[in-house]
This record gives sequence, C-alpha cells and structure tokens, in this order.
Amino acid sequence: MDYEDNQNFDDDDAFPEEDVDNMDENPDDLDNMDGDIEVLPNGLDEEHLDGADRTSGNPHVKGSEIPKDKRMTTPYMTKYEKARVLGTRALQISMNAPVMVDLNGESDPLVIAMKELRERKMPLMIRRYLPDGSYEDWAVDE
Repeated sequence: MDYEDNQNFDDDDAFPEEDVDNMDENPDDLDNMDGDIEVLPNGLDEEHLDGADRTSGNPHVKGSEIPKDKRMTTPYMTKYEKARVLGTRALQISMNAPVMVDLNGESDPLVIAMKELRERKMPLMIRRYLPDGSYEDWAVDE
C-alpha cells in the first residue's frame, strides 16, 4: 500500500477557530438549537420570558403561545423531557434552591428532584415548540 505522509496531526489548527470560540458557551443554550423543548420556571409572567408577540394566541403566528384549550401535543412527558426536567431541577437543588417536598433525611439532589416530580410539586414548565414557530407551555404538574 502506497500513501504519502504529508499530513501533520500535531498542527495547532486541529479545530477550526470558530469551533474553539463556541466551546465556552453555555451548554443550556446549545441544547435548544433544534427548537424541541425548553424548561422554564413555573409561574413567571409572560413578559419576563422572551418578549415574543403573545397578544392573539393564534397558533399560526410565529412565536405565539397556543392556549391551553387548543393544545395539540401529547399530555404525557417524554423521556427526554423527563431527563431534562430532572437534571435542571437537581442542579437547582444542588445550588440551594428551595425544596418543595419533605426531605426525610434525603440529601441527593437527583433523588429529591425525582421525589418532587413523583409528588407533582416541581416548579418548572416545559415549552414545546411546534414547526410553525408557535409553542405550548406545559406545567410539570399537569
């Protein structure tokens, strides 16, 4: 077999410079690049979220919220949403966020987050984006 060994793998340009610049970005910002779901704090006013137009609630307007009575996605949490919600809540608990359930001597943040989910006392919401740009907000306790 005949090949040329022209390529030096010890180059400093192993990564393109634009990829290296993105390595220090917040991982939560990178998770929502495909627009599937977003975890939001429960009980926030709509004007505090992202400033999109929410006046009409028309599902065909990009960035508008679909009213609760017109939701079209499943009422069941997917395994991906569950993993995201548990991880987000466990991180909050580990950073001394108030716990919504009785601890009973439990100290593991992930176990506490699972207990909050099981008892439907988790203070988070799931935002599901639809292909037309509108979204549905689901409380974890629904």
